[in-house]
Amino acid sequence: MPTDPASRGAAVEAAAERYLCQAGLQLLARNVRYRGGELDRVMEDDGTVVFVEVRYRAGTRFGGGAASVDPRKQQRLQLAAALFLQAHPELAARPCRFDVIHASGEPPQLYWLKDAFRADG
Repeated sequence: MPTDPASRGAAVEAAAERYLCQAGLQLLARNVRYRGGELDRVMEDDGTVVFVEVRYRAGTRFGGGAASVDPRKQQRLQLAAALFLQAHPELAARPCRFDVIHASGEPPQLYWLKDAFRADG
């Protein structure tokens, strides 16, 4: 596992992508950046557009990666997802969900939280 934060984050995101693809999801986009936020991965799961946030924490002392997806971060992800759907109108009518993959430890263990939060609160 790389030691610098950017390389470690990229490695964990790549591992999360492989994990989700093995689970049957299909990649639509990766690292989509907008002024208000970034979408780590956009996947398709049986017709549903899945916006995936990938978080890594070395330990769980402060709640781990999933706990870091607080209401402010959720709002930024929702804004980025809305912009993505505007840019891809062919996907806009599909159901959508927000998943979180959090990783912790060395080597990182991945944990998948399907439908981690909803845009409607």
